[in-house]
Amino acid sequence: MGRKQRGGARRRGQAGQRGPRLTGTVRLTDAGAFVRTAEGEFRLTQRGVREAMAGDTVTVSLHRGPGGQMRAVVEGVLDRRSVSLVGAYDVAGPLGVVRPLDRRGGQDFFILPRDTSAADNGVAPGDVVSARIVSYPSRYESGVATIERRLGGADAPDLGIACVMARYDLEDGYPRATVDEARACRLDVDGALADPLRRDIRDRFLLTVDPVDARDFDDAISVERTAAGGWRLGVHIADVSHYVAWDGHIDLEARRRTTSVYLADRVLPMLPEELSCDLCSLRPGVDRLAVTVDAELDRRGRVRGFSVYPSAIRSRVRLDYDAVDALLALDDTDGGRGGREAAAPGDAGDGALARGEAAVRTARAAGEDLGAFLREADALASARRRVRRARGAIDFETVEVHALLDADGEPERIVARERTRATSLVEEAMLVANECVARWLADRGLDAAYRVHERPSADELADATATLVEIGAVDRALSARIREGDPAAIEEAVERAHGTRFAPLVNALLLRAMQRAVYRPRNLGHYALGATAYCHFTSPIRRYPDLLVHRELKARLASERLGAPRARERARALTGVGDQALARILPQLCRDASAKERTADAAAHASQKVMVARYYAGRVGERFSGSVSWIDRMGAFVRLDDTSAEGLVRLSDLGGDEWWELDEERLQLTGASSGRLIALGTRVVVEVVRADAVRGHLDLALVHASRALH
Repeated sequence: MGRKQRGGARRRGQAGQRGPRLTGTVRLTDAGAFVRTAEGEFRLTQRGVREAMAGDTVTVSLHRGPGGQMRAVVEGVLDRRSVSLVGAYDVAGPLGVVRPLDRRGGQDFFILPRDTSAADNGVAPGDVVSARIVSYPSRYESGVATIERRLGGADAPDLGIACVMARYDLEDGYPRATVDEARACRLDVDGALADPLRRDIRDRFLLTVDPVDARDFDDAISVERTAAGGWRLGVHIADVSHYVAWDGHIDLEARRRTTSVYLADRVLPMLPEELSCDLCSLRPGVDRLAVTVDAELDRRGRVRGFSVYPSAIRSRVRLDYDAVDALLALDDTDGGRGGREAAAPGDAGDGALARGEAAVRTARAAGEDLGAFLREADALASARRRVRRARGAIDFETVEVHALLDADGEPERIVARERTRATSLVEEAMLVANECVARWLADRGLDAAYRVHERPSADELADATATLVEIGAVDRALSARIREGDPAAIEEAVERAHGTRFAPLVNALLLRAMQRAVYRPRNLGHYALGATAYCHFTSPIRRYPDLLVHRELKARLASERLGAPRARERARALTGVGDQALARILPQLCRDASAKERTADAAAHASQKVMVARYYAGRVGERFSGSVSWIDRMGAFVRLDDTSAEGLVRLSDLGGDEWWELDEERLQLTGASSGRLIALGTRVVVEVVRADAVRGHLDLALVHASRALH
């Protein structure tokens, strides 16, 4: 390590007096440990975590630390969140020991001599295991655990994903009763059309647009110009509630899961594949049951009216985002003629244009001009973005890193998924449908699983803007408007930062300042969308709240349009309202869905980090260019140019034998002796030094840094 201060970070200040005791939740990150309280979030001192684990509810005392900032120390644990852990097994004398892979917590757990779980599961030293916590660590005793299953040896190829699944308590497969019930489901369009509420619109031209590797297609769109110069938009969503009976085996399992989980190498679907990939998937050329929203929009993109009803549909074309983008780009350069008659494979990356041209020919055989269809859908999306911006919607710019796998499940390419014309085309159509349905439910005073996004707190916005002003990303006038919660000001900050070195930080800090959108039984509006009413309606294959919305919608349609006896029978079958079952459990269903959505998002992100590490494991020693995207006590995070993947240059790998001064307000590092400055946006060349595919860590070393911009 060289001299003692090499790789360290120091800050000036004097220790001060102790503050009050607070209650909060522990959050462990790579940058350190924090406790979130009603009075704000405070960093825990290095030894202040004590026996606490991630997610625990604790009491803390506050102390004024270096620089005058308050730091916290855990004084006691009130409630434990973790019930299991994933770690490497070893032997320590007569005891077994499980060392958590996530070292942010720090505590090892022991296996008692009388516990035979290691032998029962065939576990050897070095194996990675999932263990259940028997007793938690205290200041006087270590924690005790028992092994539940062996995840694999240290060299198992899919160990990283197995660890992610164990860490987030995810599972493959379904109970036998659930599978049997799914296999018994049958498509009967004629029988379904006997329902007076259902309309037959199979003659309408509609299509699906999804990722190229998608297996379930739960939404389709149709669009055409009206005589008044506006649009008639149709959004057609798989009618999952037709097959999933309230309180049936499928329903109870979907209720338990609440969401599909999209890991880097697999999907853990909410519904069995007999439904998610077959009966409820809107595959081209086959009849399917759906729930349709037909919306009339004027030439400025404003919704002037809509209707909602169960339907029978037939998708004509299956498109993917890359193919749509290729067709739209070709249309731009081809004078609006809709593309060429044919395209040779290889004319566009990954064959996107070839796939698009094949879809053009399929549509032409059905008497439709696919180029014209996409032009109208693209124009409608542009109009809707203007409408949403005018009413105060905020569109954050985010980058989603995604691993593309080869036939053996190994990452062959890392790509960055960003918003494009194709994704926007679909997104705007879904937003229209979700708002229309939410408005329909809210106008009738109905309880449902609404998607609610509340205004951000003034304190969170103040913290975010303080940093942005300090580094020069926003001026004080704009900062003042942001602190007041003005959504137009937040959107303006995002737009000003677009294409600059500040863009990642502006989006990250302001997004972190937002409240998290959640599900609630009552409509409270959606702040970031600028919508007075909003719900999730468009993905009932993969989200349980959407299924709840479908049921409530169909039950109320029946009560308004059918006789009372039939309406009561329909409502009882859909929602169990005959005995007020849904009303009693809806608040808990909303809470569960909100919590498990967070878990699914975290697991998906962790799985992509595993694949990124696997991709770069074969590139240790290679050098890449990139930009500094974040700075904290661990070091500098660098976003690599070629893949947009992020790696960490730890303080010890910054080079040089010196202290690095961390400025937490400006988010920059300064070499104490050399004066070298590393700030957000600094262009760097880095070398891959470590890639831990089990933990999903990518470590880099700094080779060269350009002069930091001010």
